[in-house]
Amino acid sequence: MVREIIRKPEVKRLTGYADSTLYKHIAAGRFPKPIKLSPGGRASGWFADEIASWQESRVKERDGGAHDAS
Repeated sequence: MVREIIRKPEVKRLTGYADSTLYKHIAAGRFPKPIKLSPGGRASGWFADEIASWQESRVKERDGGAHDAS
């Protein structure tokens, strides 16, 4: 299976988070960790499906866990 990787500008657009907020949530374990795209390099990205799952969990949290996809 090939998983889509998205870069930080897209993650920021999808979440509305600024850099500092994004990394604060990552450090606290409340947001998916990025993956390194090259050994020793600075480039990183996130799996799109992990970001989508995170978004869905926010909806469930908002709705008190009663969100149903159907």
